[in-house]
Amino acid sequence: MTTRVEKQYDVIVVGAGHAGCEAALAAARMGHLTLLLTINLDHVAAMSCNPAIGGLAKGHLVKEIDALGGEMARNADETAIQFRRLNTRKGLAVQGSRTQNDRDLYRRRMKLVLERQERLDLRQAMVERLLVRDGRVWGVETRLHEQFPGKTVILTTGTFLRGLIHIGLQRFPAGRLGDPPSDTLSRQLAELGFRLGRLKTGTTPRLNGRTIRYEGLEVQPGDAQPRPFSFSTQRIALPQVPCHITYTNARTHEWIRKGLDRSPLFTGVIEGVGARYCPSIEDKVVRFSEKERHQIFLEPEGLHTVEVYPNGLATSLPVDIQLRMIRSVEGLEEAEIVRPGYAIEYDYVDPRQLRPTQETRLVEGLFHAGQINGTSGYEEAAAQGLLAGINAVLKVREEAPLILSRSQAYAGVLIDDLVTRGTREPYRMFTSRAEYRLLLREDNADFRLRDLGYRLGLVSEEVYAAFCRKRERLASLLKRLEEVKLRPDAAVADKLKALGSAPIRNVTSLARLLRRNEIFFQDLKVFDPALEEVDPVVAEEAETRIKYEGYIARQERQVEKLKRMDEVKIPDEIDFRAVHGLSNEVKEKLERVRPVSLGQASRISGVTPAALMALQVHLKRMAGAQAPP
Repeated sequence: MTTRVEKQYDVIVVGAGHAGCEAALAAARMGHLTLLLTINLDHVAAMSCNPAIGGLAKGHLVKEIDALGGEMARNADETAIQFRRLNTRKGLAVQGSRTQNDRDLYRRRMKLVLERQERLDLRQAMVERLLVRDGRVWGVETRLHEQFPGKTVILTTGTFLRGLIHIGLQRFPAGRLGDPPSDTLSRQLAELGFRLGRLKTGTTPRLNGRTIRYEGLEVQPGDAQPRPFSFSTQRIALPQVPCHITYTNARTHEWIRKGLDRSPLFTGVIEGVGARYCPSIEDKVVRFSEKERHQIFLEPEGLHTVEVYPNGLATSLPVDIQLRMIRSVEGLEEAEIVRPGYAIEYDYVDPRQLRPTQETRLVEGLFHAGQINGTSGYEEAAAQGLLAGINAVLKVREEAPLILSRSQAYAGVLIDDLVTRGTREPYRMFTSRAEYRLLLREDNADFRLRDLGYRLGLVSEEVYAAFCRKRERLASLLKRLEEVKLRPDAAVADKLKALGSAPIRNVTSLARLLRRNEIFFQDLKVFDPALEEVDPVVAEEAETRIKYEGYIARQERQVEKLKRMDEVKIPDEIDFRAVHGLSNEVKEKLERVRPVSLGQASRISGVTPAALMALQVHLKRMAGAQAPP
């Protein structure tokens, strides 16, 4: 017997992983009645893999989520037990932030935030099918035959669609270890016409920290001065702890090779495609046989647990091989496994069937976010979830959608890559994917996106006022650096000599002096003591803008060219097969992706400049035919 729930929701979110949490919070914070459904309420925002947030390029996404008013950055800061800034020897554009987090606290705090959010209901239930009528979704039905009506639905199913866990040659259905998979929903998506693929990911065995010998291992401390993710974080809440580093060796590799005959990866049992950039340890030993060792980071899972995550040892080998492999590593000679490592296969939906809003083309009102789109990683999922939640609300309001451009945010790069190019392996964000990464630094995410988050109603008045004050201080500092001038006298020459810099020949502003490679903002304080009072965050932003002014201006000119192409819209009703001058291959690719602009069409692999010209001519003819006589 079917039970129809009386409440009419504006947004229903299926799945409470990192994508689902951000989607539900965004929709509710924008003032719309939202329902979050999950198989297990105790596993909200679970860190199924390593207990960490951020990293190279991923840290950029976390900062952008925060700037738009999402929750991941605040949750990471409140539960972090180590902060580290990565790539500090390179330029600001490719530096990244990372936190080691207390896994249990991260989950519990996010659940509390969801429970306290107005206009947001949480329910534990497994969604069996979408309710679709005339090509539009109108709700969901659970395994207990409860029907929840909703104007929009966001699927954030993670690894649960036909999830299958592998440990050695043993395999069993699961969404992750300890949770059931979702099978019927996957079948329904295929019946609705969605193209499904199969991906694979994996995780490491967890170790009992009391059985690890840390003496003699390399200690990896956090930063002496932690830099939080959220622009609003004022203090570091938790005690900070170190990680440790060890390495595999020849004995480790020998045990791994002995287990390959029972490896699901090497016996052809696993069909799904795994990530090239994050291979299992057995994959690394086989593919990089010339390497004598591989690094392992021993990461504590929290302040109140002895479990340790050996980052770098993801595996699906049999448990007996896992134990021998681990005990061959220095410091782990007596280590005990608390939870085995495993691989998991799951279904995903070809993201080229999405609009740039993440709404599906086949079913109106249905949005996809996270691993269902072929991505990997908490941060990629959270960014998609936030934007899907925003666009679901804008869909309900019948307002223009939010589509971030590639020059505006890493989140824009992420979604454009997915909907334009698709993916055949788990997609991970890298700084190299962003053409305009000098414009998309971690430190300026609030300058790029805070206004937008405030207009959407996701950023509070208090937080926005603090940002406005920061922006005013930056403008004032930039003005001062241009206005304070130095004369070419002996005193200035002596100070420059002490800084290892050549004397000036003409009256020179502090800003011009700062453009010298050897001069940094802190050096300017000898010429202008008032700069001692400047907020270091504001000073860093000013220094970056001045030092990279020429490069930034060049990228901004490139962005303008891209913007002009993106402004040429392609109507939904276009028949690409009727465009004269296109090859059959290009026509097929355009029909598959159905780009919304000439700019998006230009980013489809194989669409040549000649094809773009032919498409542009066709669009002009269409516009002329539709113009009134």
